[in-house]
Amino acid sequence: MSPPVACFGIKPLTSLSTTMTQGLQLAGTRRGIMDTDEAKITAMFATLPALLDADAALVARGCLFSVQCLLGTMDRPLHVTFASGRIIDVTPGPLLMRSWRFSYRASPMAWAEFWKAPPRPGWHDLLALTKSGEAVLEGDLLPFMTHLQYFKDVLALPRFKPMVLA
Repeated sequence: MSPPVACFGIKPLTSLSTTMTQGLQLAGTRRGIMDTDEAKITAMFATLPALLDADAALVARGCLFSVQCLLGTMDRPLHVTFASGRIIDVTPGPLLMRSWRFSYRASPMAWAEFWKAPPRPGWHDLLALTKSGEAVLEGDLLPFMTHLQYFKDVLALPRFKPMVLA
């Protein structure tokens, strides 16, 4: 595995911050026990920074991508901050008054199907999930559409990681 590449001085997120881990635990206790599927999906999103840092070519492709967005499930979205192609912050939401440029949220079943290797037809693409009504894309679509292939590839990273979602 090659060392993480720094892009425009942004250092890679080497491990999940204790703040995020505490936030995920707090979010679960604040809302009662998290649904098992939602907890698994949230845990998969928590692995995205490490998976992205392990793919130097993908980080280099996203070198000009910096945005704050809302990702995750419909009921328990996460605030994700991209800076120069890296995920530098993942915070459980929704948080009052926290801004984001766009939001991409889907049902837990949609994420589980999307991350299967290989996914079934209709569950293989972010825009296909939106068209079928399993996902919602909201907000300023310019950063999303400008970096569409990069964003699709980042969200597909868990497909190549062994997981237990069923």
